[in-house]
Amino acid sequence: MKQKQNKKAFSELIEKNQAIIHKITMIYANGRVDREDLFQEICLQLWLSYPNFREEAKFSTWMYRVALNTAISNIRKSKNSFSFKPLRETDRIPDNSNNEKENVQLLYRAISKLNRIDKAIILLWLEEKNYEEIAVIMGTSKTNVSVKLVRIKRKLEELVSNTVKQES
Repeated sequence: MKQKQNKKAFSELIEKNQAIIHKITMIYANGRVDREDLFQEICLQLWLSYPNFREEAKFSTWMYRVALNTAISNIRKSKNSFSFKPLRETDRIPDNSNNEKENVQLLYRAISKLNRIDKAIILLWLEEKNYEEIAVIMGTSKTNVSVKLVRIKRKLEELVSNTVKQES
C-alpha cells in the first residue's frame, strides 16, 4: 500500500513540476528525440532518488538538483558536445512579438555557449531562484553563486553583443 501511495505522490509532484525538467532538457539536449530521452532519464533518476528525499528543502529545489546532475552526467557519459539549436515558431516562447522571440533565441544561443555549470546557474537565476536556493541546488555557497552570476552575465552580454555584430 505504501509503495502505491509513493507512486501516486511522486507522479503528482512530477506532473506539477514538469516544467523544470522541460527547461533543463531544452538547455542540455538538442532535438526532440534527445530532449525526450533526457526527460525520461531525469524522471528515472528522480524516481530512484525519491525514497531518499528528506523534505529538508522544497521538492522543486531537490528536483532541480537531481535533474541538473543527471543532465550534466548524461553529457559526460556520451561525451557529445551539445549546443542549443535556434528556437522554432512551434517552441513555447512567452511573448508573441517577433522582437521578443528573436531576443529569446539570441539569449538561448548565448547560453548554449556557456559551460555546463554556468548554464545551470543562469537557468536557475532565470527561473527567479534566489541565491540561497541556487547555492543549495548547485552544492556551493551563496557568495560563489553571486560571483559566478556576475561573471556569467558579463559573458552573456559579450556573447550577445558579438552575435549581433556578426549578424549586422
